[in-house]
Amino acid sequence: MSVFAARYARAFADVLEDKGLNPAEVQKQAGDFASTLAGSEDLRRYLLNPSIPASRRIAALDAVNGKVGCGPQVRNFLAVLVRHERLAALDAILGQFRAEIDRRFHISEVVVTTARPLDEREARDLEERVARLAGSRVRASFREDPALIGGAVVRVGSTIYDGSVRGRLERLKEQLGAS
Repeated sequence: MSVFAARYARAFADVLEDKGLNPAEVQKQAGDFASTLAGSEDLRRYLLNPSIPASRRIAALDAVNGKVGCGPQVRNFLAVLVRHERLAALDAILGQFRAEIDRRFHISEVVVTTARPLDEREARDLEERVARLAGSRVRASFREDPALIGGAVVRVGSTIYDGSVRGRLERLKEQLGAS
């Protein structure tokens, strides 16, 4: 992680907080622009070329923004990155930005692994239970592992909660072996 990426991320988060913007919407807009940038070699070459005046690159940024639809704060942030020759680090900055938003809004990243796919209601209910367990709001990503047999394994940070049938069977096996 570069120090400047964290600095830009904190500054962007400050703007978001000051303006009362929706963090998820801002992350989506910035992510849409990052995807557009990653998907076009010509655009990348142009916007990252320091021999082209920043004003011309920002005009190109505005043209792209007309199609991508970033709000004014996201557009201004991207223009700052262009002016300061930091656009090449956009992915790193956005990664730090997401971590900063999670820290400020007390959001925990969790990974839930289940034996079968969950329907929307089951996923929402499980996410709510995990939020109570974690003592914070959560952003859950769901995975499947049929080897669990049933139940779920939840990872919150470095803590793992194993409520799977496989985990219960392994614990039972250990208990029987110890007696």
